[in-house]
Amino acid sequence: MDESKIDQEAMGRLAKALVFICGADHPTTVALKAAAESGSARDIKAARAAFLKLKSGERKAALAMIGD
Repeated sequence: MDESKIDQEAMGRLAKALVFICGADHPTTVALKAAAESGSARDIKAARAAFLKLKSGERKAALAMIGD
């Protein structure tokens, strides 16, 4: 999955993966959960930005957990 093309459904799956990788209280996990639940363009944009700010290894691990 291309990191720049994460849709609302994928954000929900990524949030679950990040609970394991970063923890449930991590700001990126919280942002992804909010975006997956609300679906608002603002939340999705914020969650994408937060996800892209994660360390490369964390992003790759999360994407690997949800499958390509």
